Amino acid sequence: MSLANYDPEDFYDELFLSPGKPRPHAASLIEWLNRLPLEQLYQNRETAQRALYSLGVTFNVYSDTQGIERVFPFDIIPRIIRASEWEWLERGLKQRIQALNLFLQDIYGEKRIIADGIIPGEIIYSATSYLKACEGIKPPKGVWCQITGTDLIRHNDGQWYVLEDNLRVPSGISYVLENRRVMKSTFTSIFQTLAIKPIDDYPSHLLDTLLDLAPPQLPNPTVVVMTPGIYNSAYFEHSFLAQQMGAELVEGRDLVVVDGYLQMRTTKGLRRVDVIYRRVDDVFLDPLVFRPDSLLGVPGLMEVYRQGRVALANAPGTGVADDKVVYTYVPEMIRYYLGEEQIIPNVPTYLCWREQDREYVLSHLDELVVKSANEAGGYGMLMGKTATPTEREEFAQKIIANPRNYIAQPTLSLSRVPTLVTNQETITIEGRHVDLRPYILHRGDNIYVHPGGLTRVALTKGSLVVNSSQGGGSKDTWIVNQ
Repeated sequence: MSLANYDPEDFYDELFLSPGKPRPHAASLIEWLNRLPLEQLYQNRETAQRALYSLGVTFNVYSDTQGIERVFPFDIIPRIIRASEWEWLERGLKQRIQALNLFLQDIYGEKRIIADGIIPGEIIYSATSYLKACEGIKPPKGVWCQITGTDLIRHNDGQWYVLEDNLRVPSGISYVLENRRVMKSTFTSIFQTLAIKPIDDYPSHLLDTLLDLAPPQLPNPTVVVMTPGIYNSAYFEHSFLAQQMGAELVEGRDLVVVDGYLQMRTTKGLRRVDVIYRRVDDVFLDPLVFRPDSLLGVPGLMEVYRQGRVALANAPGTGVADDKVVYTYVPEMIRYYLGEEQIIPNVPTYLCWREQDREYVLSHLDELVVKSANEAGGYGMLMGKTATPTEREEFAQKIIANPRNYIAQPTLSLSRVPTLVTNQETITIEGRHVDLRPYILHRGDNIYVHPGGLTRVALTKGSLVVNSSQGGGSKDTWIVNQ
């Protein structure tokens, strides 16, 4: 196979500087790929895809009428990031999660950032994910968010930006680990040649983070992973992480509050639970406090949590930091709590609740990306450049009706990576747009950024939507010491 004719066009390409000229840190990979026939690369991809399917690496799409379980599409050509660049990203991610944790501690406590006029109180209190029931809660070690997945993009100029934060129940790490396992078995020789940072130890880091939350003086704390059940879109990940950590996988119906403690039903009777890695959304955790119709949670759980008799990761209430309007204030949070300027910038953002911003957005809908403040997975979003006039008008009415619920951003040109493309009987390599979701673990005073992360790729030509629910796929992400 030859990548000599691959054209990065006018985009920032993660592997190529220009046609036929790889970036220095990708040169060894490109040289190695050039020795493979295109058909062999295709066969390797198909083998990898079958291996992922046999491992159960799937996700669920609720709106799919042809069966809800799908294999997450995987592309065999990896994304590479230099170790020196990764160190810069690490610093920026640690800074960001430190400030966000202080923000959560503050708004559910003293609310100094509101009193000092840094963030308008109405922005916080009108966020659908702000949970008044969490006011006054003091999570173990003062950490609200133990597990974060922060979405990053790289623009045409090579600059990295934070696209959004995911502090509630971020998913995707299982795909990172299984993608790497399949890549190592498929391309053994290249892993022996390049100094690629290993990633296999994430489950042990996660378990240590969770055990650190257990009430003190417990000789053998019990950690469980709490899932909504087999029909959840990320159920594979829930079961995978539980298995990797040696923890029990439980649903709400397996748990009960007895004698002031959370207990797990087992074949040998009740067993105390000390730490929950919860993959259930906040409002479903306890029907006595949040949604009374929830069948996924445990009545009385929040009271046990308030009393410090069980730990929850992440803490309920963290979703307010996922709100896309609150996201725009993270630079101010970093200045306010840390006295620093942010390292990784936000994407420039218009807030539709501001009259001047709203007027600009409504008159430039054909140029902007408009997002709902609390939607995820590529839903509740308008891609102005590709939307029809009717779609733009419908979104304009939504903005006018509820301006607090919408933000808008310029259409950034996401970086691309060479990707294997099959069309009928032809096999080619073409550039496809990508983003990156690194995973951050916050344990006491220590913040750990797992090397690499989930590279999501928009498999449709020209598309900027990388979400799996919208037809996106994934790539292995290599951090190399070059």
